[in-house]
Amino acid sequence: MSEHGPSSPAPDRGYRGMVNRFSATPAGSWLVKHVAARVDPVLFRATNGRMTITGRPTLPMLTLGTVGRRSGARRSVQLAYHETGDDRFVVASAMGQERHPAWSYNLEAEPDVEVQVRGERYRARATRLSDAEKRELWPAIMSTIPQMRTYEQRTDRNIKVYRLTRT
Repeated sequence: MSEHGPSSPAPDRGYRGMVNRFSATPAGSWLVKHVAARVDPVLFRATNGRMTITGRPTLPMLTLGTVGRRSGARRSVQLAYHETGDDRFVVASAMGQERHPAWSYNLEAEPDVEVQVRGERYRARATRLSDAEKRELWPAIMSTIPQMRTYEQRTDRNIKVYRLTRT
């Protein structure tokens, strides 16, 4: 089992910890939602996964390319991921908001996606985990993406997790 994959977190655990803790605060969540969500996919793509607005990624990151379920337009979202074996897992936490993120609805309407991680871009199929599968994987996800503890506490909804399987 690979712990973080090709876009491993920066080795500076002090900086990594600070960025990850800040991103789970209300101010950090606002910054992620309103600034990073717009800038990071462009920056990440332009630098082939080497940079985000905070510098080197502090979590394993990918860009998920979906098709808008209503518009049919191509959409990109920057997400942290957990990797187990050949699969990557993304979490529809929406930073603990009461609604699922738009990209999760896009995945359910059209599960064929494009994934970009540092050094590669490939096609994948997204499959939503069952509650039992999620329960089994959740401790590992929280270890990889510690903000999930905070996001989980902010909402009563069942946070969706998707498996991305290379096609």
